[in-house]
Amino acid sequence: MTNSQTHRTEVLQDRYGLKVAARLSDGAAKLPHDISERLRITRVQALAKRKVSKLAGATPVLSAGGSAILGAGDENLGWWGRIVSALPLLALAIGLVTINVVQNENLAKELAVIDAALLVDDLPPAAYADPGFAQFIKIGHNQTQ
Repeated sequence: MTNSQTHRTEVLQDRYGLKVAARLSDGAAKLPHDISERLRITRVQALAKRKVSKLAGATPVLSAGGSAILGAGDENLGWWGRIVSALPLLALAIGLVTINVVQNENLAKELAVIDAALLVDDLPPAAYADPGFAQFIKIGHNQTQ
């Protein structure tokens, strides 16, 4: 998004917020004093949290010799934080290795079925050179089971 689109979006969000606040204020005039005070305090707390979270979520952009990079910020994670942040990468690596092992085992089983069919059947030598022979063995093996 460009800066003008971002600015326009922020303006539209602010206008919507003002409209919602006006509608709520109209209904708040009819409420008893104690309820309106609790709502006012809650509103102030919500605004305080909104400002804090908006500032905390910003990622610094650092300039490094003509190119911009995203910085890690001033967070001092320590070694526990670094270990915890590396866990998703470790889980991904374990998952990929597991998928590879399972696929290799499935391929070995398929080849074993073809080899067993070759050893059991009496076929002419021309059948072994046929490109569709492996498919024929698979279909024939699946129909017998």
